[in-house]
Amino acid sequence: MTTKIGATPQQTDFDQNPEQLPEAPMPKRGKLGMGSIVLLAGIVVAAAVFALALARQKLEQPSSGIAPDFPVETFSGQTFNLSDLRGKVVMINFWASWCGPCRDEAPHLQAAWEYYQDRGDVVFLGVAYADNGPRSMAYLEEFGVTYLNAPDLGTRISEAYHIQGVPETFIIDQNGEIAEFIYAGVTRDRLITIIDSILAEGASQ
Repeated sequence: MTTKIGATPQQTDFDQNPEQLPEAPMPKRGKLGMGSIVLLAGIVVAAAVFALALARQKLEQPSSGIAPDFPVETFSGQTFNLSDLRGKVVMINFWASWCGPCRDEAPHLQAAWEYYQDRGDVVFLGVAYADNGPRSMAYLEEFGVTYLNAPDLGTRISEAYHIQGVPETFIIDQNGEIAEFIYAGVTRDRLITIIDSILAEGASQ
């Protein structure tokens, strides 16, 4: 029905008794759809990962005490534990093929290794962090690296040492204790100075 301008609207029962107005229906409580559930789950997981990352940042790399032990399977298939190397000085270097400073120090590490490789009481071990096998192997070939190197499968080794980035280097003495932690790139001469000092101290005991 069309209402004409100037006409008096017809009174209704609702106008006569407002209390008879029907109550507005209550909105139905909606159910979460699959998309919403997946989104919420993603937010929870992201928050957990972020919290874990913050917790890891608060953990400092060990700079003394017994070095965390770990199993090793090198790129060439050798298997051993770090603890099997007790009695020797061990240089552990965390690196990655995508890391610029690692590429700068690679020739220094190889040169230092060549200085010690005939002694038998010094071991160099490279640990490839967050790097895939083919890129790691190409890196080792590019720089002519001949000392032991292994992938860090599942980042178990780097987590044990709480590394914050690469490169990072740990020097382990003959008793299996961390004698030196180096938070940046290292040179051949600095490595030799540190390792010679550890060797001399061990010989005097």
